[in-house]
Amino acid sequence: MSMLVETKARVGVFAIALGAYLPQFPSLVPEFQAQYEQFKTMIPDTVELVDGGIVTTKELSQAAGDKFRAADVDLVILQLLTYATSYNMLPAVRDLDVPVVLVNVQKLRAPDYENTDTAKWLGELYACGAVGEMVADLERAGKRHAVITGVVEGGDPVVEAEINDWCKAAQVRRRFRDTNLAQIGRPYPGMMDLYIDETNLYHRMWLYTKQFDWEKMWAIADNITDEAVIRAKAQEILDTFDIEGGGTVEKVWEMARYVVAFEQWVKDEKIAFIASHYDGFAQGKAGVLDSMLIPAFSMLIKQGVACAVEGDIKVSMAMSILKTISGQGQLSEMYSIDFDKDICIIGHSGSGDAAISAKKPTMKIVPVFHGKTGGGYLTQFYPHLGPVTYLGITQDKDGHFKFVVAEGVNEEGPIFTFGDTNMRTRFTCGAREFVNRWSEAGPTHHMAAASGRHIDTILKVAEIFNVPVDVITR
Repeated sequence: MSMLVETKARVGVFAIALGAYLPQFPSLVPEFQAQYEQFKTMIPDTVELVDGGIVTTKELSQAAGDKFRAADVDLVILQLLTYATSYNMLPAVRDLDVPVVLVNVQKLRAPDYENTDTAKWLGELYACGAVGEMVADLERAGKRHAVITGVVEGGDPVVEAEINDWCKAAQVRRRFRDTNLAQIGRPYPGMMDLYIDETNLYHRMWLYTKQFDWEKMWAIADNITDEAVIRAKAQEILDTFDIEGGGTVEKVWEMARYVVAFEQWVKDEKIAFIASHYDGFAQGKAGVLDSMLIPAFSMLIKQGVACAVEGDIKVSMAMSILKTISGQGQLSEMYSIDFDKDICIIGHSGSGDAAISAKKPTMKIVPVFHGKTGGGYLTQFYPHLGPVTYLGITQDKDGHFKFVVAEGVNEEGPIFTFGDTNMRTRFTCGAREFVNRWSEAGPTHHMAAASGRHIDTILKVAEIFNVPVDVITR
């Protein structure tokens, strides 16, 4: 998935073996080198691999640790080749604050019992007894950890899927660390669940906030004059949306100018998150921008920039997490309950993600944005049917963050037609119980949505960020 601002996770990879075995069984040296080379090919090329090599001494482990720290790795993946003592591992991860994924893959599916000598057992058939030792010492060092066990011979889709999942989760950390959040204006007045301490946000979630005034944004498109660029962007808007009453390049020309300007601004400022709310008089230039902001920000969401309405920084993070791991990130909130069908109606007005829409999203002009200043273009998206994941991010009284997640199924049936995106979601626990449990978790009133089941990946993201997760239903 192409993002306007690209980032690439950095994953530290190394392997460990007991140094004492190598002079005793010289055949193990080429054996382990071949196994480690093969193992590195299992790391997807979507991440940057930081290679710590095969570690058999404390000194080699320290050297790997220096390399990982210098690269600021988002995750460490460790292959256990055979038995090894924990001093081979600890110096490499001692000063890092990321999870260590212990991969215990045996080379052969099953022993040929008659024809296995000690070297073959240690090299190709050792289901690693040291995994427990590693976890015991990671626990004592206060490090987060996960274990994956599997086999090399014949391939192991479970191991591959787990490694891929961890790399996806690592990409979220990189995105938070390398990019910025733009806050334009202030949150919607009185939505105190959304209010946030940006310094705490930076310390706990590594996300830096850049503040922008609307006055600056009104002038953002003043220097955009290249007609060919504007025309191409206008065509892209027409390709993305069905416009009520018919769409023409002329009709969306101004909107296209603003989208081009916003894209340039996003690249210049390295922005991957936008939380905005406008509470002015919506006249003159302010009114022009305000009226077309929803589709303009929808065009940014399409390219991986999480644009949240009402100034909600926390939901922009949730949208970015889902977009990064699944390719979709739609803002939503509880709308209504259909008690006859035992279904929750969930959605939101404002910008949306074209990737979640099963058919071409629609755009129409309304005289008033309910509860807000001005009027203009509304967009409606039509989310895919089938499994759906919701992610909310909230904080406790001490400022610690928490994820709230649920999986449900979007079902066929009528939805509201007044221009807001909404979906009919069935939860295994029932609509009434879902609303009770979700609300009891104390989320903000917004959450992000994506097609598919993503709780398992979100749990890995939470492990990397070291935040707790409330799983409401799956």
